Amino acid sequence: MNGHPIKRREFFRGAAALGSLGMSGILADPVIGTRSAGQLPARSEFVVRNAYVMTMDSALGDLANSDVHVRDGEIVAVGTRLIAPTAKNIDGRNTIVLPGLIDTHWHLWTSLFRSLSGDTKERGYFPLSKRLGKAYTPEDMYRAVRFATAEALFSGITTVHDFNHNVRSLNYAKAALRALTDTGIRARFSYGYYQAQPSEEATDFDSIAALRELMTDSQKNLLSLGFAPREVSVYKMYRRDWEMARKLGLPITVHANSSRSEALEIELMSKEGLLGKDVQLVHATVVTPAEVEQLAKSGTSVSLTPYTEMRGGFGFPTVGQLFSARVLVSLGVDTTALAGNADMFAIMKAIQSVGNARAESEFKLSPRRVLELATIDGARAMDIADRVGSLKPGKRADLIMVSTMNLNMGVFTDAAHLLVEAAQPSNVDMVVVDGRILKHNSQLTALNVEQVIREARDSLVAVRRRANWY
Repeated sequence: MNGHPIKRREFFRGAAALGSLGMSGILADPVIGTRSAGQLPARSEFVVRNAYVMTMDSALGDLANSDVHVRDGEIVAVGTRLIAPTAKNIDGRNTIVLPGLIDTHWHLWTSLFRSLSGDTKERGYFPLSKRLGKAYTPEDMYRAVRFATAEALFSGITTVHDFNHNVRSLNYAKAALRALTDTGIRARFSYGYYQAQPSEEATDFDSIAALRELMTDSQKNLLSLGFAPREVSVYKMYRRDWEMARKLGLPITVHANSSRSEALEIELMSKEGLLGKDVQLVHATVVTPAEVEQLAKSGTSVSLTPYTEMRGGFGFPTVGQLFSARVLVSLGVDTTALAGNADMFAIMKAIQSVGNARAESEFKLSPRRVLELATIDGARAMDIADRVGSLKPGKRADLIMVSTMNLNMGVFTDAAHLLVEAAQPSNVDMVVVDGRILKHNSQLTALNVEQVIREARDSLVAVRRRANWY
C-alpha cells in the first residue's frame, strides 16, 4: 500500500501561516470547517452533594454521603456538608462519584469499522484496516475520531490515548486533533505511521517536532503529543526513531509481543536500551519471565486491551504476571472493530475475570484494584497523575457520576464491586472534563449525537465504496 508521508516543506508552509494563531489555528481546516463543532459548556462552579464519593486517593479513601466542590475546572474540596454559597448544587443522592475513566490505548480512527472485522483471514481486522485506511479522507478521519470520542464521553471515559496509525498527510493529523478539541475530551495524540508504510521509509520527525512546538504553546489545552513508532521486529530504523522521540521529550507507545509471531520484541528492546519510564508497551500477550522482569526494572508500563487481545486471537492478557512483578498496568479499548464498543466497565470486568481464571482464584484481582487500572494507574501511565486520576483538592475536575437507580445497579452493596461487575455506560449520568459538564442527565451536552452518527455512517459508506470493500 502506498502512503503519503508529511513533507517538511508542506508542514512549515502551514506552520508559518498559522503559527501565530496557536492551537486553534493549526486545528482550523477548510476541509473540516466548523459545521460539526458544538459549543463546549463553560466551566462553572458546582457542588455534587450527598453522593458516595470514591476518591481513588489512598489518603482520602471513600466518603459516604459526601460532596465534591468544583470551581474553574479545579477540585476545590471533597468532604461532607461543604459550604459553597455561590455554587450550583447537583443532587448526588443514589449515585457513585469517582474520577473519570482513563483509556490508555485506542486507535480512534478505526471507530467506523465497528464490528466490521469478518469471518475469514482475508476479511479480518488487519486487511480491513489497511485497505479502508488507505481510502480515508481527512474528513473521514475527523468524523471517525469524533464518533469514537463521543462514545468515550458517553461511557464515562474522560481521557483517551489516540494511537493514530493512519496519519497519511498533515491534514489527517489536523483533522484528528480538531475532533479531539471539538469534543472537549482530555487526550494524548500519539503521532504514528500510516497503514502499510514501507519499512524502509523513515519517520518524518520534522513535522512531529513542529507540531509539538505548536501544541506546547497552548498551556491550557487538554491535548498532549506522543510518538507511536512501528514495531521493532518490522522496522529496522527503530534506534533513530526512539532517539529522536526522546530528544523531543515525547512519550513512546509501541505494540510489543502481541502474539507468538512477535515474541521476544521486549527482549530486543531491552538489549537495545529502549525501555524506560517514558515507554508504554501495548498487549505484551506473549512474554517470558525474563521480559517481565526487564519491564519492571526499567519502569516500562503496559496497556492491556482484553477484548481485542482475546477476540483477535493474540491470547489471554498477562495481567497476573505483570501484577506479580509490579509492572504499571493500565487498560485500553484498542479498536471497536474487534471490541465492539467502548465500555470501560466491561473491560474492567474482563481483566478481572481473566486474571482470576488464570490464577484459578476468585480473589487474585479485587474489583478495587482493577478500578485503579482505569483511574489513577491510567493517569500514572499517561504521566498526568498530578492532574487527574483521583478526586483530590487541587487536581483538575475530571469526574463521573454513576446512578445506582437502575435495575442492574439498584441494590447498593460494595461500590467497587458494583462498578466493575455490574455497571454499564448507560448508568453514567454525568461526565465532567476539566470542569466542563459534557454529559448530564445521561445526555451529551456539547454534541449533536444524531449528526455524529449520521456523518460517521456516511463516511463509512464512502470509504467502503472507494476501497471496493463490500
